[in-house]
Amino acid sequence: MVCFLFITPLATVSGWLCLRGAVDHLHFSSRLEAVGLIALTVALFTIYLFWTLVSFRYHCRLYHEWRRNNQRVMLLIPKSANAPSTQQSLLGLQPLKRSSKETIV
Repeated sequence: MVCFLFITPLATVSGWLCLRGAVDHLHFSSRLEAVGLIALTVALFTIYLFWTLVSFRYHCRLYHEWRRNNQRVMLLIPKSANAPSTQQSLLGLQPLKRSSKETIV
């Protein structure tokens, strides 16, 4: 996320500067330099979009793998002050055993 927040403005400003330079070169100088700057801008944004796509797919895959490995959730119900313990045992509440893969909510 930090890389995305750092690289996005950097790529945007770099692309804008390349396009401004290309416009200036079209008006005052050679067209070959302007075409080179436009090609540089296209390459910059193509690489940026490719990086964004690969990064997004990687993080989605990592998230789905995390969800697959951390599915066990245990809901803890606090004992009520007016309910006797025999009534809780009739409801099927067993003493809680915690394993390392369970998430307590």
